[in-house]
Amino acid sequence: MLSAARHLAFHGAIVLLFGLLLGAPYARAIKRNAAAHVVNSWRVAHLSLPIGATLMFAVAAWLPSVSAPAPLAWIVATALIVSAYGFCVSTPLAALTGRRGLSAGEGVERVVYLGNMLGAVASIVGGVALVVAAFISL
Repeated sequence: MLSAARHLAFHGAIVLLFGLLLGAPYARAIKRNAAAHVVNSWRVAHLSLPIGATLMFAVAAWLPSVSAPAPLAWIVATALIVSAYGFCVSTPLAALTGRRGLSAGEGVERVVYLGNMLGAVASIVGGVALVVAAFISL
């Protein structure tokens, strides 16, 4: 297995565990009848991170079979890892603070926004790199 794929799988495991652990505050929000937007924020954090980890595992399994050059494999892996950690910061912080991070406001709002933007931009970079890797492998 490629080193990039191993790193992707390792970080995917960390992100998966973190997302699963966010099930506890999600359950607490439901049990205490928190406002709908609070429950929804915890749901997003708890469900989206394991989905991202699953993507990382799938790409880690696929990457060694692609005939793309190693630097491109590292771009894919790095972009997906950076994206996942950006969302690991922004989604639980948004749930804790009630900030959505849709604008670069001040304080915590800015941190949530930057985590979202880092996650989104890195996801796009990773997606483009995946398409290039798939094309090279045709």
